[in-house]
Amino acid sequence: MFVKICGTTNESDALFAVAMGADAVGFVFAPSPRQVAPTLVRDIVRRLPPEIMTVGVFRDEATQRVVDIVNTCALGGVQLHGHEAPAECRWVRERVPFLIKAFPAGDHLVERVGEYDAADAILLDAPSPGSGQSFDWSVVDLLPRGRRLIVAGGLTPQNVGEAIERTGAWGVDVATGVESTPGHKDARKVHRFCRMAKSYTAPVFEGDHLLMPLDFDFEAYGDGLGEFDGDGTGLVDDGDGGPAVLYDFDEPAELG
Repeated sequence: MFVKICGTTNESDALFAVAMGADAVGFVFAPSPRQVAPTLVRDIVRRLPPEIMTVGVFRDEATQRVVDIVNTCALGGVQLHGHEAPAECRWVRERVPFLIKAFPAGDHLVERVGEYDAADAILLDAPSPGSGQSFDWSVVDLLPRGRRLIVAGGLTPQNVGEAIERTGAWGVDVATGVESTPGHKDARKVHRFCRMAKSYTAPVFEGDHLLMPLDFDFEAYGDGLGEFDGDGTGLVDDGDGGPAVLYDFDEPAELG
Protein backbone atom coordinates (compact mmCIF):
# COMPACT_ATOMS: atom_id res chain seq x y z
CA MET A 1 0.00 0.00 0.00
CA PHE A 2 1.39 3.38 -1.09
CA VAL A 3 1.34 5.84 1.83
CA LYS A 4 1.85 9.58 1.39
CA ILE A 5 2.21 11.91 4.37
CA CYS A 6 1.29 15.35 3.10
CA GLY A 7 1.42 18.91 4.40
CA THR A 8 4.98 18.43 5.67
CA THR A 9 6.56 21.67 6.85
CA ASN A 10 9.80 20.65 8.56
CA GLU A 11 12.67 18.22 8.31
CA SER A 12 11.98 16.26 11.51
CA ASP A 13 8.41 15.42 10.45
CA ALA A 14 9.63 14.33 7.01
CA LEU A 15 12.33 12.07 8.43
CA PHE A 16 9.96 10.56 10.96
CA ALA A 17 7.34 9.79 8.29
CA VAL A 18 9.99 7.98 6.28
CA ALA A 19 11.17 6.06 9.36
CA MET A 20 7.57 4.92 9.95
CA GLY A 21 7.32 3.48 6.45
CA ALA A 22 5.81 6.27 4.35
CA ASP A 23 6.52 5.94 0.63
CA ALA A 24 6.03 9.61 -0.16
CA VAL A 25 6.21 12.97 1.56
CA GLY A 26 4.14 15.88 0.27
CA PHE A 27 4.91 19.61 0.38
CA VAL A 28 2.18 22.19 -0.22
CA PHE A 29 3.11 25.15 -2.40
CA ALA A 30 -0.48 26.36 -2.79
CA PRO A 31 -1.98 28.88 -0.32
CA SER A 32 -2.57 26.91 2.88
CA PRO A 33 -1.67 26.87 6.58
CA ARG A 34 0.86 24.24 5.49
CA GLN A 35 2.37 26.23 2.63
CA VAL A 36 6.16 26.02 2.41
CA ALA A 37 8.88 27.82 0.48
CA PRO A 38 10.85 26.05 -2.26
CA THR A 39 14.17 26.80 -0.55
CA LEU A 40 13.04 25.03 2.63
CA VAL A 41 11.76 22.03 0.69
CA ARG A 42 14.99 21.79 -1.29
CA ASP A 43 16.96 21.47 1.95
CA ILE A 44 14.56 18.85 3.37
CA VAL A 45 14.60 16.76 0.18
CA ARG A 46 18.40 16.59 0.31
CA ARG A 47 18.14 14.77 3.65
CA LEU A 48 15.64 12.14 2.54
CA PRO A 49 16.51 8.70 1.13
CA PRO A 50 16.49 8.70 -2.70
CA GLU A 51 13.83 6.00 -2.88
CA ILE A 52 11.28 8.21 -1.12
CA MET A 53 8.93 10.04 -3.48
CA THR A 54 8.81 13.75 -2.75
CA VAL A 55 5.70 15.46 -4.08
CA GLY A 56 4.94 19.12 -4.61
CA VAL A 57 1.25 20.05 -4.26
CA PHE A 58 -0.02 22.88 -6.48
CA ARG A 59 -3.42 24.42 -7.16
CA ASP A 60 -4.06 26.27 -10.43
CA GLU A 61 -0.41 27.31 -10.63
CA ALA A 62 1.25 28.32 -13.92
CA THR A 63 2.58 25.14 -15.48
CA GLN A 64 6.07 26.53 -16.07
CA ARG A 65 6.34 27.57 -12.42
CA VAL A 66 5.30 24.06 -11.35
CA VAL A 67 8.15 22.59 -13.39
CA ASP A 68 10.60 25.24 -12.18
CA ILE A 69 9.85 24.41 -8.53
CA VAL A 70 10.18 20.68 -9.21
CA ASN A 71 13.63 21.32 -10.67
CA THR A 72 14.67 23.70 -7.89
CA CYS A 73 13.68 21.26 -5.15
CA ALA A 74 14.61 18.05 -7.03
CA LEU A 75 11.13 16.68 -6.37
CA GLY A 76 10.06 13.25 -7.53
CA GLY A 77 6.56 14.24 -8.57
CA VAL A 78 3.74 16.75 -8.51
CA GLN A 79 0.13 16.75 -7.36
CA LEU A 80 -2.15 19.12 -9.24
CA HIS A 81 -5.06 19.95 -6.99
CA GLY A 82 -6.91 22.62 -8.94
CA HIS A 83 -8.89 22.92 -12.16
CA GLU A 84 -5.99 22.05 -14.44
CA ALA A 85 -7.08 20.89 -17.90
CA PRO A 86 -5.96 17.54 -19.34
CA ALA A 87 -3.63 19.35 -21.75
CA GLU A 88 -1.95 21.22 -18.88
CA CYS A 89 -1.43 17.96 -16.99
CA ARG A 90 0.04 16.38 -20.10
CA TRP A 91 2.47 19.29 -20.56
CA VAL A 92 3.64 19.06 -16.95
CA ARG A 93 3.93 15.26 -17.03
CA GLU A 94 6.28 15.46 -20.01
CA ARG A 95 8.66 17.40 -17.77
CA VAL A 96 8.33 15.73 -14.37
CA PRO A 97 8.84 12.12 -13.24
CA PHE A 98 5.36 11.44 -11.76
CA LEU A 99 2.03 13.24 -11.76
CA ILE A 100 -0.97 12.88 -9.46
CA LYS A 101 -4.20 14.62 -10.49
CA ALA A 102 -6.48 15.36 -7.56
CA PHE A 103 -10.26 15.75 -7.72
CA PRO A 104 -12.57 16.84 -4.90
CA ALA A 105 -15.46 14.40 -4.48
CA GLY A 106 -18.55 15.85 -6.11
CA ASP A 107 -16.62 18.11 -8.47
CA HIS A 108 -17.86 18.06 -12.07
CA LEU A 109 -14.34 17.24 -13.25
CA VAL A 110 -14.65 13.79 -11.66
CA GLU A 111 -16.81 12.85 -14.62
CA ARG A 112 -13.86 13.63 -16.90
CA VAL A 113 -11.24 11.53 -15.11
CA GLY A 114 -10.78 9.41 -18.23
CA GLU A 115 -9.48 12.46 -20.12
CA TYR A 116 -6.56 12.82 -17.69
CA ASP A 117 -4.59 10.00 -19.27
CA ALA A 118 -1.26 11.70 -18.54
CA ALA A 119 -1.74 11.30 -14.78
CA ASP A 120 0.12 8.39 -13.19
CA ALA A 121 -2.41 8.32 -10.35
CA ILE A 122 -5.80 9.80 -9.54
CA LEU A 123 -6.39 11.23 -6.06
CA LEU A 124 -9.92 11.59 -4.72
CA ASP A 125 -10.21 14.13 -1.92
CA ALA A 126 -12.95 15.64 0.23
CA PRO A 127 -15.00 18.51 -1.23
CA SER A 128 -12.96 20.88 0.96
CA PRO A 129 -9.33 19.69 0.64
CA GLY A 130 -7.27 20.15 3.79
CA SER A 131 -10.35 20.39 6.00
CA GLY A 132 -9.90 16.99 7.60
CA GLN A 133 -13.43 16.06 6.53
CA SER A 134 -14.17 12.74 4.86
CA PHE A 135 -16.65 12.00 2.06
CA ASP A 136 -18.89 9.22 0.83
CA TRP A 137 -16.40 6.64 -0.44
CA SER A 138 -19.01 5.13 -2.76
CA VAL A 139 -18.08 7.95 -5.17
CA VAL A 140 -15.15 5.81 -6.31
CA ASP A 141 -17.66 3.50 -8.00
CA LEU A 142 -18.07 6.19 -10.65
CA LEU A 143 -14.38 6.19 -11.54
CA PRO A 144 -12.95 4.07 -14.39
CA ARG A 145 -11.26 0.89 -13.23
CA GLY A 146 -7.65 0.15 -13.95
CA ARG A 147 -6.17 3.44 -12.64
CA ARG A 148 -4.00 3.98 -9.59
CA LEU A 149 -6.39 5.47 -7.06
CA ILE A 150 -5.20 7.41 -4.02
CA VAL A 151 -7.81 8.23 -1.39
CA ALA A 152 -7.49 11.32 0.82
CA GLY A 153 -9.78 13.52 2.86
CA GLY A 154 -10.52 12.95 6.53
CA LEU A 155 -8.36 9.85 6.85
CA THR A 156 -7.12 8.93 10.32
CA PRO A 157 -5.45 5.90 11.91
CA GLN A 158 -8.95 4.82 12.95
CA ASN A 159 -10.65 4.85 9.54
CA VAL A 160 -7.87 4.32 6.98
CA GLY A 161 -8.42 0.55 6.98
CA GLU A 162 -12.12 0.94 6.25
CA ALA A 163 -11.34 3.43 3.48
CA ILE A 164 -8.96 1.00 1.80
CA GLU A 165 -11.41 -1.88 2.04
CA ARG A 166 -14.29 0.19 0.65
CA THR A 167 -12.42 1.85 -2.21
CA GLY A 168 -9.82 -0.74 -3.25
CA ALA A 169 -7.31 2.11 -3.25
CA TRP A 170 -3.73 1.74 -4.47
CA GLY A 171 -2.64 4.44 -2.04
CA VAL A 172 -3.71 6.72 0.80
CA ASP A 173 -2.83 10.34 1.53
CA VAL A 174 -3.10 12.08 4.89
CA ALA A 175 -2.29 15.46 6.41
CA THR A 176 -4.77 16.70 9.02
CA GLY A 177 -5.46 13.21 10.35
CA VAL A 178 -1.92 12.81 11.67
CA GLU A 179 -1.33 16.33 12.97
CA SER A 180 -1.12 17.82 16.45
CA THR A 181 -1.59 21.34 15.02
CA PRO A 182 -1.78 22.47 11.36
CA GLY A 183 1.59 21.78 9.76
CA HIS A 184 2.98 19.77 12.68
CA LYS A 185 2.72 15.99 12.77
CA ASP A 186 1.81 13.89 15.80
CA ALA A 187 4.37 11.07 15.97
CA ARG A 188 1.95 8.56 17.48
CA LYS A 189 -0.68 9.23 14.83
CA VAL A 190 1.85 8.96 12.00
CA HIS A 191 3.09 5.66 13.39
CA ARG A 192 -0.42 4.21 13.78
CA PHE A 193 -1.55 5.45 10.36
CA CYS A 194 1.42 3.94 8.53
CA ARG A 195 1.17 0.66 10.44
CA MET A 196 -2.54 0.30 9.69
CA ALA A 197 -2.28 1.28 6.01
CA LYS A 198 0.72 -0.97 5.40
CA SER A 199 -1.22 -3.98 6.68
CA TYR A 200 -3.19 -3.88 3.40
CA THR A 201 -2.02 -5.04 -0.02
CA ALA A 202 -2.39 -2.61 -2.92
CA PRO A 203 -3.50 -3.48 -6.46
CA VAL A 204 -0.50 -4.49 -8.56
CA PHE A 205 0.52 -2.35 -11.55
CA GLU A 206 3.23 -2.65 -14.16
CA GLY A 207 3.66 0.85 -15.54
CA ASP A 208 0.05 1.96 -16.05
CA HIS A 209 -1.25 -1.57 -16.58
CA LEU A 210 -3.28 -3.17 -13.79
CA LEU A 211 -1.93 -6.67 -13.21
CA MET A 212 -3.72 -7.67 -10.05
CA PRO A 213 -6.94 -6.13 -8.69
CA LEU A 214 -7.77 -6.57 -5.02
CA ASP A 215 -10.68 -8.90 -5.84
CA PHE A 216 -8.52 -11.31 -7.85
CA ASP A 217 -9.27 -15.00 -7.23
CA PHE A 218 -5.80 -16.23 -6.27
CA GLU A 219 -6.76 -19.88 -5.66
CA ALA A 220 -8.51 -20.20 -9.01
CA TYR A 221 -5.44 -18.82 -10.78
CA GLY A 222 -3.09 -21.34 -9.21
CA ASP A 223 0.58 -20.72 -8.49
CA GLY A 224 1.55 -19.20 -11.83
CA LEU A 225 2.56 -15.95 -10.17
CA GLY A 226 5.21 -17.36 -7.87
CA GLU A 227 4.93 -17.87 -4.15
CA PHE A 228 1.77 -16.70 -2.41
CA ASP A 229 1.59 -16.48 1.35
CA GLY A 230 -2.13 -15.88 1.64
CA ASP A 231 -2.29 -12.12 2.04
CA GLY A 232 -1.31 -11.02 -1.45
CA THR A 233 2.39 -10.44 -0.79
CA GLY A 234 5.03 -12.32 -2.68
CA LEU A 235 2.85 -12.56 -5.79
CA VAL A 236 5.65 -11.45 -8.08
CA ASP A 237 9.10 -13.01 -7.73
CA ASP A 238 11.84 -10.38 -7.83
CA GLY A 239 14.39 -12.86 -9.25
CA ASP A 240 16.19 -13.26 -5.94
CA GLY A 241 13.59 -15.38 -4.21
CA GLY A 242 11.68 -12.46 -2.68
CA PRO A 243 8.60 -10.40 -3.52
CA ALA A 244 8.89 -7.50 -5.91
CA VAL A 245 7.75 -4.04 -4.85
CA LEU A 246 4.05 -3.83 -5.66
CA TYR A 247 4.02 -0.14 -6.47
CA ASP A 248 7.06 0.13 -8.70
CA PHE A 249 7.01 3.26 -10.86
CA ASP A 250 8.35 3.76 -14.35
CA GLU A 251 11.90 5.02 -14.58
CA PRO A 252 11.81 8.76 -13.83
CA ALA A 253 11.83 10.96 -16.89
CA GLU A 254 14.70 13.40 -17.26
CA LEU A 255 13.76 16.79 -15.89
CA GLY A 256 14.13 19.76 -18.14
